[in-house]
Amino acid sequence: MKTIIVATDFSERSDRAIRRAKLLAREFDSKVRLVHVVDDDQPQVIVQAERDASTILLEELTHTLEEIDAVKCDFRVVLGKPFTGITQAARDIDADLIVIGPHRRQLLRDILVGTTAERTIRTADRPVLMANGIPKGSYRRAIVATDLSSYSETTIRTAKSLGLLDRLNVHLLHVFDVPATALMSRASLSDFEKQAFVMGERKRASEEVTSFIDRVNVKGMGMFLKPATVDTAETICSTAEELSAELIVIGTCGRSMIARALMGSVTEGVLRNSDRDVLAIPPSQNRAVS
Repeated sequence: MKTIIVATDFSERSDRAIRRAKLLAREFDSKVRLVHVVDDDQPQVIVQAERDASTILLEELTHTLEEIDAVKCDFRVVLGKPFTGITQAARDIDADLIVIGPHRRQLLRDILVGTTAERTIRTADRPVLMANGIPKGSYRRAIVATDLSSYSETTIRTAKSLGLLDRLNVHLLHVFDVPATALMSRASLSDFEKQAFVMGERKRASEEVTSFIDRVNVKGMGMFLKPATVDTAETICSTAEELSAELIVIGTCGRSMIARALMGSVTEGVLRNSDRDVLAIPPSQNRAVS
């Protein structure tokens, strides 16, 4: 991980992103590039005034990171829409990682158009780290959510290539289906028979996950299985809390990927509800077509 782009709008939310990027840069000896996007769909005099003001603030932030925090850093002001400006800047310098702050939780607006954070993740052609938690140190524990698809294999290999999985206590989380749950609830089965069926499905899922771990070849990775009895995104978030994991790693699509611009509902649910940092990784095809 050589280059980390951090998107900042100078808010407290983006301050979390800068602090997390600083910790990662120290750990991996990476360079941090601060990016601020000025919306160019407004009068030119306002665009120029915002550009000048943001340049001054970025110079101060860069100086602090270099002189006080001993992190290699520079900055860039981009004109355009926030989410496209961030992803284009990352593409231009071939950044390894984009770090953004948590999205604003404005329900009506989120439903209609999505937040800048989510739209950035939808269009990104490289990993995006949403820094939801207050950074207190290096990551120690992570969970990797998987549906055992080829896209999940890409997710894990990409996270591994960044170096993140090598230094953490990592658990692979698979939320497995119990196909006949609805039928069992209507059938006159005893609790023992229902439990036996779920145990059989767990055994099958365990065998599939073991084979998956062998394919991705991540040493020391633990296994965590949960039946899909509630919303999958909710299960992922609660499991991260249960394991005291500071980081959730998840792909932006799975078996049912329809188009590049769409995120899976599970990923979107995790991004919207997790209070832990989320590393969202797009499929490899995104970079190929960018």
